[in-house]
Amino acid sequence: MIPLFVVVFYLPFGWSHIVTAIIFSLAAITDWADGYVARKYNQSTPFGAFLDPVADKLMVAIALLLLVTLHHDSAWFVVAAAVIVGREIVISALREWMAEVGQRASVAVSSIGKIKTTLQMTAIIVLLMNIPLLMPIGFIALAAAAVLTLWSMFFYLRAAWPFLLPSSDKK
Repeated sequence: MIPLFVVVFYLPFGWSHIVTAIIFSLAAITDWADGYVARKYNQSTPFGAFLDPVADKLMVAIALLLLVTLHHDSAWFVVAAAVIVGREIVISALREWMAEVGQRASVAVSSIGKIKTTLQMTAIIVLLMNIPLLMPIGFIALAAAAVLTLWSMFFYLRAAWPFLLPSSDKK
């Protein structure tokens, strides 16, 4: 859906932003439903386990990148988007490394991460719609998501810290 999402975003029509928000919403809903069904029926594949988080992060990163083109004059917006994307890269690398050392459960998804994701998705959808009356809701949700992004990253890094130190430094 990402190529369609980008193309529709740049279409020169008044409805393009609403349709972009709908495409993003459908991607988010189908991603959630897919994860729910996979957990409920205990079904997964190695390819799905690899591709799902990559696709999620790509969709969010590209959505934020597109939104930065609309709000590039707002330094806090650019910083918030950079914090969210940067955290995703750091935590993805951390989870991969922790899995290699057999400690993946130490950096499992937390409730803070779920709240952050909900705020982030809400912000992106509202901001993609580009409806002036709703923009403050989107800005507040994005700012809150950025704060929770840093907070959750702190907890993930704190949990992983003992495993990041050389063996002789562990206490």
